[in-house]
Amino acid sequence: MITSTRRVSADKPEVQIAFSLNETSELKDAEDPLPSFPDLEQRLQPVLPCRSLNESIEVYKDHCKMANEFNQVKHEIAWLEDRKKELRAELLEDEKASMEFARLEEEYRILTEENRNLITAHSMRAQQLETLRVVSQKRQGSS
Repeated sequence: MITSTRRVSADKPEVQIAFSLNETSELKDAEDPLPSFPDLEQRLQPVLPCRSLNESIEVYKDHCKMANEFNQVKHEIAWLEDRKKELRAELLEDEKASMEFARLEEEYRILTEENRNLITAHSMRAQQLETLRVVSQKRQGSS
């Protein structure tokens, strides 16, 4: 005899369900082997049905179906959490690369401006040098 007692809520009395399996052959005539759910908490495991009650079998099948769905959802959540971690890591890398790119762009802008200034200064100095050479040649030619 198998007996199960549960309290539905604090304000309701306990409900007791009792049944017995007179023959072990009741479970042998099942079409499929009984599913197992090793990842499922013990309190959530489907309870074997009373094969003589169709309602018990239906409840068991529904429970197994929900347990499978729960297991799938649980695995999908775990996969999604892993994927979320991967995406966050990629986002962090992208943000770092973006910051590095912005830094390099700014450095390039500064160096380009400095290069323009140096080219301008070089041109001015070259003109001054040429002017000094002309003046120096005139002085040497007049002496």
